[in-house]
Amino acid sequence: MRIDIDDTLVLLIDFQEKLVPVVAHKDELLKKLEILIRGLNVLEVPMIITRQYPKGLGDTIAFIKKIASEDSLTLDKITFSCMDDEKIKEHVATSGRKTIIICGIEAHICVLQTIIDLRENGYNVVLVEDCIASQRVLDYETGLRRAYAEGAIPTTCEAILFELTRKAGTDLFKEISNLVKQL
Repeated sequence: MRIDIDDTLVLLIDFQEKLVPVVAHKDELLKKLEILIRGLNVLEVPMIITRQYPKGLGDTIAFIKKIASEDSLTLDKITFSCMDDEKIKEHVATSGRKTIIICGIEAHICVLQTIIDLRENGYNVVLVEDCIASQRVLDYETGLRRAYAEGAIPTTCEAILFELTRKAGTDLFKEISNLVKQL
């Protein structure tokens, strides 16, 4: 399946102050995530940022708030699956987009349950492996295996940015290429 930029929405799930510091491979995750978000901004892909119980887990980490597009929407939830929250579900549905790119924490809980529910609701789900995490590596790996069994499509930060860009030789390609060189 070819991922079409005009049919794509991004869910950034729960990159929060009390979660990010405790995940495995945090530094690599944050480096890839920053490049992904900057690239998605260049490509003008709409983005929803979620926060799981911010009173307990804190706000979205500062660098995401700083670099996310002004058009990005931040929504709070107490459900593990984004699709169990009516506001988030409604925003995904009214976007009219059927391909959802997923990044987030934790791979085996909120990310996985969101993927399952998106797939059950007929969405194509693209999982950016190097932009998701869990506290424990086994949980991350198990979350990935289950996500793929549920029909998620695997990708990486670099792969999805170039797939959405589609061709070289344009100003858009040059911007994305310059970002990816930082990987």
